[in-house]
Amino acid sequence: MTIIELPFRATTEQSCAWMEQQTGTPWTLARLLENALTPYVWFDYDANHAELFGDANGGYAAPIFLEADVARLVAGSEDVLITTTKDAYKIVAQLPAPGFRRELHELRFLKKELERLVAKLKHDAEPKPMVVETASEARVGISKDEVLAAFGTMLRIDMHKALDDAGGIFGDEGARIKGSARKSKKQAMWNPVTLALGMNDAYRVPISQLKRAFQAHDFLYPWLGQWNESLALLGK
Repeated sequence: MTIIELPFRATTEQSCAWMEQQTGTPWTLARLLENALTPYVWFDYDANHAELFGDANGGYAAPIFLEADVARLVAGSEDVLITTTKDAYKIVAQLPAPGFRRELHELRFLKKELERLVAKLKHDAEPKPMVVETASEARVGISKDEVLAAFGTMLRIDMHKALDDAGGIFGDEGARIKGSARKSKKQAMWNPVTLALGMNDAYRVPISQLKRAFQAHDFLYPWLGQWNESLALLGK
């Protein structure tokens, strides 16, 4: 059997063929997206939309993450419609209505994200010992650096400052673990599930984008069950 080598940015066909080889089951574009993989399309530099490119005068790979845009692809759309993406500096950008259209064959998936998904699927398939969560375990959160790594690019506000100021969803009455910053701000911890739900409610960060964060960062894996359970209870 020929071993499929993935390029840095793989086409849908390459991604599905590689996933099938790795998992032994067939894959489609819809299945890739339902597993929270982010598709990208290449934007060639366009002077009419120079604000998207910054110094990237050759163009850049733009992510498709808005729930409606992804759902359209999952439903079997004949082309790609991108209404919201991120600019070259990874800041969320609303595209001029009705959005940018591209051909389906232009979609790309990142090699590292495909490899991470396979590792997760194999890990999930392994038998798991019963673990009883204790009260002390329930108080464990993620650090400021981890919050910024997972969620820092999703908001236009200065999240670094917001975490230090600890107001709203960033404080003890929100997502910060109560008492964790008593001795020092550096020791503060946050509950990522509470934080993500607050970002969706207060800042309208799409659930689809937050789902991808929980899939993309190893330090969020212990919270994935609580995250999925919370979404189910909220009907999301």
